[in-house]
Amino acid sequence: MPLFTKNQLAILLLSVAWVNSLAQQSMSISSPNRAIVVTTRNTPTGEFTYQVRYKGKPVIDPSGLGFVLSKPNVSLNRFTITRIDSAQTDETWKPVWGEVSQIRNHYKELIVSLQDKSGSAIGVRIRFRVFDDGVGFRYEFPQQSKLTHFVVADEQTQFRLSADHQTFWMPGDYDSNEYFYNKTKLTEVDAIAAADKEKDIALKSIIGPNAVQTPLLFKTSDGLYVSLYEAALLNYPVMHLQLDKKNLTLTAQLVPDAVGNKAYLQTPAQTPWRTLIISDKATDLLASKLILNLNEPSTIADPSWIKPQKFVGMWWEMHIGKANWAKAEGKHGANTQNVKKYIDFAAKYGFQGVLVEGWNVGWEDWFGNWKEDVFDFVTPYPDYNIDSLTAYAQQKGVRLIMHHETSGSVTNYERRMDAAFQYMVKEGINTVKTGYVGRIIPRGEHHDGQWMVNHYQRVAQKAAQYKIMVDSHESAHPTGLHRTYPNWMASEAGRGSEFNNAPTLGITPEHTTILPFTRLLGGPMDFTPGLFRFKLNQFDSTRTTVVRTTLAKQLALYITLYSPLQMAADLPENYERHLDAFQFIRDVPVDWDDTKVLAAEPADYVMIARKAKGTANWFVGAITDENSRDLPLDLSFLEAGKTYDAVIYRDAPNADWKTNPEAYVIEKKTVTNKTKLTLYLAKGGGCAIQFVRR
Repeated sequence: MPLFTKNQLAILLLSVAWVNSLAQQSMSISSPNRAIVVTTRNTPTGEFTYQVRYKGKPVIDPSGLGFVLSKPNVSLNRFTITRIDSAQTDETWKPVWGEVSQIRNHYKELIVSLQDKSGSAIGVRIRFRVFDDGVGFRYEFPQQSKLTHFVVADEQTQFRLSADHQTFWMPGDYDSNEYFYNKTKLTEVDAIAAADKEKDIALKSIIGPNAVQTPLLFKTSDGLYVSLYEAALLNYPVMHLQLDKKNLTLTAQLVPDAVGNKAYLQTPAQTPWRTLIISDKATDLLASKLILNLNEPSTIADPSWIKPQKFVGMWWEMHIGKANWAKAEGKHGANTQNVKKYIDFAAKYGFQGVLVEGWNVGWEDWFGNWKEDVFDFVTPYPDYNIDSLTAYAQQKGVRLIMHHETSGSVTNYERRMDAAFQYMVKEGINTVKTGYVGRIIPRGEHHDGQWMVNHYQRVAQKAAQYKIMVDSHESAHPTGLHRTYPNWMASEAGRGSEFNNAPTLGITPEHTTILPFTRLLGGPMDFTPGLFRFKLNQFDSTRTTVVRTTLAKQLALYITLYSPLQMAADLPENYERHLDAFQFIRDVPVDWDDTKVLAAEPADYVMIARKAKGTANWFVGAITDENSRDLPLDLSFLEAGKTYDAVIYRDAPNADWKTNPEAYVIEKKTVTNKTKLTLYLAKGGGCAIQFVRR
């Protein structure tokens, strides 16, 4: 068989075992460290299956692969193998920004070329990449005479589990990924019941009782952690999963468009990667860069204009009743004088940006009307003098951050995007927060469908033309595309801090200990941490909603929930009540040279250390669920032979998210890499530490 290697690094003559036994063909490929083995088989009747093992333990039992096309009308699930290629890559690349300054991309690759056995003569390749920490595979449709334009009716990728694992899951939903993660056995999934509990999600499109979203996390009885997800989601719908409880099998459930089709493709074409991150250590799963490595390099030749930043904003006051987005409601927050106060606050305390929501005409009837022309993105309310504010911000060394809420009317946004970005450039604004609240226009499309996935990419590309950074909200889940489009710096795409104000479920203490194992594996999250006032009756005495966290935990979230765009979400007056604790938010960076995951267990605790970009200084964040606990902290990650001044922001002994959330202690210590500390975390609590090398 011919051999092909993409990077000409090595030809793995021994990595692929190909055996002809009767009519069955079997191939195996291992990870570079041989811990993970992927075995594929083509059965005598033509079914092509794969299975995955980790250190001899089954992860995925033999599972089917295939497609159903509606144009041409053919099922691609019986194949003949026509070619086998293998390759190895071992390279190091540098992200524009991120959790580490360089990333090793080391994998073995198996490419199996197949031909449809039913007589259509359609060819498809399945490409497997096996890393030390997991597996990625995708389908590729090469250019060919028998297939040019085609329509996907269904993808038949299966994941057959070896046992009924503990599973962290959300209901499958074509329009929302803002659910809580449920923790049950796989066979106990009930998506309808879980969704019925969620009263605070604005738009639901539940798939069915046995449908779940990715990322999906499993913990096996013998101590394996397995994340099932996808990478490089481009020109294709999001993959949800349908569960067959009897056979413990998950099958791809692609998001349909308005007429029921899943994807419209033209050869050459490829699907996103289907991914499995596998480890017997929870900490290693969090440290994986597999998703990023499966994405293409940056398309931006000169990314020097892309700058991680911290910002404050005119946002939380609308959520808690101090102000409104709409001017007609009488408490318009985005007025010139109020925004000046935020600019002054940002300048005084060293923040780079000020987000302003509700600045533009149209908020009076923006929600729930499925309206085509909502905002034009260039017309401010009369009480918002954007020219004077951008000039004022510039004088103070601060930039405004633009807010583009589309109300789901994406056709309207696409028509106006050039004008909107040109307006931003004219005003000296280089960061935009986009939003997609509500039902999508084109009507019948979903947030997670192919049309919208292509839209999010178009926004990133168009913004890059104008040197604009993007923070997207209500978008599809991230899949590592910040490597390819580093100006697409963060997204919400999950249950963020705004749900602290939700009247029913809100955010439980354990939620933030699950996010790093699930949502954050795909990319940075604009969670908007940093709340300092926890009874949300500050402007409405009838409110009973509380934030279930301690103040020290809010500081630690800046470390444990990574984003290059980090908001200090609370009001200036609430920070000024605790300026000593606020100092940590001022000091903590948003770009890093190195990251160490020190301790972690999903739904229990997370502790992470990060080294600030271009310095010798480290920061540590540790958070817990509803249980208090002591976590040992070994400082061996610090430079040997050096002394550090540590500033520790921790829960007070009597802190408790229910009874005493604002109780914290700040203490200073001198430490070295031989120092051992024990961190006490209160119920719903956390600890944040700054280490400055002398």
